[in-house]
Amino acid sequence: MEKTQMTIGVITLSIFLIAIIIQIVSRHMGIAIIWTEEVANYSFIWSVFMGASVMVYQREHFSFDFLTIKLTGKKRAILMIVIDTFVLLFSVAILYYGTEATQTFWNYNWVALPEMKMGYVWISLPIMGFTMAVYTISHLFNSFKELKRGPSA
Repeated sequence: MEKTQMTIGVITLSIFLIAIIIQIVSRHMGIAIIWTEEVANYSFIWSVFMGASVMVYQREHFSFDFLTIKLTGKKRAILMIVIDTFVLLFSVAILYYGTEATQTFWNYNWVALPEMKMGYVWISLPIMGFTMAVYTISHLFNSFKELKRGPSA
């Protein structure tokens, strides 16, 4: 799942870059290509959300790691369980509200490309929420295993 999300993130980031380059070149030539702004915005959204989910998997997201570095054994496992529980709650909220937003805005059209539906943009939210929840549940499972077997520290 992580590799798929990384691939989607790289592809959408590449689309973002290409759209920006087309926009810059066309403006320099005095030609207005209006679809490039929307494509750039929406592809950037996808790349950020896919990257955020992968960062949760790799535990490289924003964190204050002072305590996690200092603690070992059961104390560290307990801290990781608390942190992952909050991340899981956040992920489930994103999944739930992202699904509602996707359903609400699915049939809205893009301004510059009316044949494209806004649902294709919004669906990135529940995908991110779902995968973040799966990754976090995996982390929680590992932390509970560590808690059971680890020596007290």
